Amino acid sequence: MNYNKKTVKDIDVKGKKVLLRCDFNVPMAKDGSGVITDDKRIRAALPTIQYLLEQGAAVIACSHMGKPVATFESYKKKQLEKGKDEASITEEKWKKSLAELRMEPVAARLGELLNQAVILADDVVGPDAQAKAAALKGGEIMLLQNTRFEKGETKNDPELAKKMAELAGADGVYVSDAFGAVHRAHASTAGVAAHLPAVSGFLIQKELDFIGGALANPKRPLVAILGGSKVSSKIGVINNLLEIADTIIIGGGMAYTFSAAQGGQVGDSLLEEDWKDYANDMVKKAADKGVKLLLPVDTVIADKFAPDADSKVVKAGEIPNGWQGLDIGPDTVKLYCGAVADAGTVIWNGPMGVFEFEKFAAGTKAVAEALSKTTAITIIGGGDSAAAVQQLGYADKMSHISTGGGASLEFMEGKELPGVACLLDK
Repeated sequence: MNYNKKTVKDIDVKGKKVLLRCDFNVPMAKDGSGVITDDKRIRAALPTIQYLLEQGAAVIACSHMGKPVATFESYKKKQLEKGKDEASITEEKWKKSLAELRMEPVAARLGELLNQAVILADDVVGPDAQAKAAALKGGEIMLLQNTRFEKGETKNDPELAKKMAELAGADGVYVSDAFGAVHRAHASTAGVAAHLPAVSGFLIQKELDFIGGALANPKRPLVAILGGSKVSSKIGVINNLLEIADTIIIGGGMAYTFSAAQGGQVGDSLLEEDWKDYANDMVKKAADKGVKLLLPVDTVIADKFAPDADSKVVKAGEIPNGWQGLDIGPDTVKLYCGAVADAGTVIWNGPMGVFEFEKFAAGTKAVAEALSKTTAITIIGGGDSAAAVQQLGYADKMSHISTGGGASLEFMEGKELPGVACLLDK
């Protein structure tokens, strides 16, 4: 995939209407109060929005929020599949589920951060959005309703994409700045690029520069740290990185599948029996390619999956029945941190253990601390690893923290990202 894409700075946006795809899929309070519990994604869009407004562009921002069901028929079908009683499934409940995913809280918070009014449309491509987009002047910003309120959004419906593009007018521009959604070919992430000149915003440009640069031309040695629970979810990433990396470090739950594949005893640890052959294939492939594949040499085990479980340290592959591995051990921590110390580039995706339990967070904390001290380019691939470095206070010590968990994973797999492929090449 070509990572060298045109950005907002490569085209003239002065006086033009810009359809801007953001990722405003922010977490909301579960009590239905409409309170945003973390505005990080809104803040991440500010540099691009502020640049466009300063250039005199009229900004038509859009985003999805959650997973609304666009029609009552679809809602009813999903509820029945969940085993709900048909009599309890009402249009009122469906409408309430939609109301909780409206963009009013986002518009309010965005307006506070920009210190200017954000005009909110009552629909996505309906009469209200059309009227407000037509009246929008340079230096003003409006926000469309949740793009997934349109059933054609996730199907990349060409007619919906055309209507969205038409909001920006004949000389309009499309700017993609929602990295968390670029791995999906939706109407607002890819379809609109068939109708408008399409470029990236600053957020996507940064993702392409850091992750794309690390994959295409890394400062060496390139060390990839892969954690998380399952080998099956990281297959493509491991496979692709074996072609690029100098060292691959395996941690988290998936390490036990590698251990079992090599004849180790893993007790009651997480194990994907069907992936043992694959794990052995990866070990062989690494050896054939001269890539160091580091696996845990010891592990912290527990007598139950609980924050207050009894624990002890054993050698890898020597976990007794009734016990399960929940973190890498102290010798493994030294091994992994040593590999990071000499790196030129480090990509990290996935925790080393059950990070949400304080007792089994030591491995993840040690890796985060080691990355904070290295002179290497450090790239955190979204999701749990991003949460870990932020919780531990190391976020400002990292070169780049990806804003897209699923997108960054697919990026590292070498997959084409539809929302990036559609942008104009430099």
